[in-house]
Amino acid sequence: MINKNRTTTYIEKDNVGFLQYKKLNEYPWLMNAFSTRKGGFSKGQYAEMNLSFTVGDDPETVKENFRIFGDAIGIKREQMVYAAQTHTNNVMRVDPSCKGMGVLHDRNFDNIDGLVTDDPGVCLVGSYADCVPLYFVDPVRHCIGLSHSGWRGTVTKIGRNTIELMRKEFGTDPNDLICCIGPCIEKECYEVSADVVEEFKKAYTSAQCDRIYMPVEGKEGKYLLDLPMANCLLLEECGVRPENIILPDLCTSCNKELLHSHRASGGKRGGMCAFLMIRESD
Repeated sequence: MINKNRTTTYIEKDNVGFLQYKKLNEYPWLMNAFSTRKGGFSKGQYAEMNLSFTVGDDPETVKENFRIFGDAIGIKREQMVYAAQTHTNNVMRVDPSCKGMGVLHDRNFDNIDGLVTDDPGVCLVGSYADCVPLYFVDPVRHCIGLSHSGWRGTVTKIGRNTIELMRKEFGTDPNDLICCIGPCIEKECYEVSADVVEEFKKAYTSAQCDRIYMPVEGKEGKYLLDLPMANCLLLEECGVRPENIILPDLCTSCNKELLHSHRASGGKRGGMCAFLMIRESD
């Protein structure tokens, strides 16, 4: 269900619906968005706005969806760089030479679940349908990052790798970062087996694990996993100030009419995208 304490704003423009983070909208040099199912040309299980090329939808339809979504948020497909996600913790820096990759033409990279840049006009794009979107904004050095953190990426701490790359490439101090955890599956809807929990036990402290998962009553070997909390704890551990970590206000599984959810649809679904870009000067 939708949290009463909203951290995002829902906007509808030209029949295309999207979310924007209120906190990130405080920075006029920044563009942020997260797509919904509203708008687009896809049909059936992909309807309406599908922005994934890997779920079986017609690629030309997906390209058109990117065009009309870009029009709604004020960017062009030629500016987008779409991550090549395979549930890794790999992060790379992109620049203007990467524009259009993954949307209009082939990428020259693979197995990349996080992107960072300090170049205006380069729009970072990631794909989601229950996994955790992580937005990183450094308002001091004007650089950004966007990562995809499913349970595997959360265990292997792609959030930490993103911050480390921003520190290395741009001199980012984690204390300055604004981090938004995007719409994803919440704990109440995310049941996992003991083998997944064992991976978290290896990666997080016992005190952290007490806040990350809990056993399901009456179901031996089953647990409810809180991916947003795990990422929040990781970001704090990396030096991001708690007040600068913005939690999600929508569960993808609980809001399947608005958002694509892999769990809620049994895998028969489209995909949503997160967008983050430094605006070009006029």
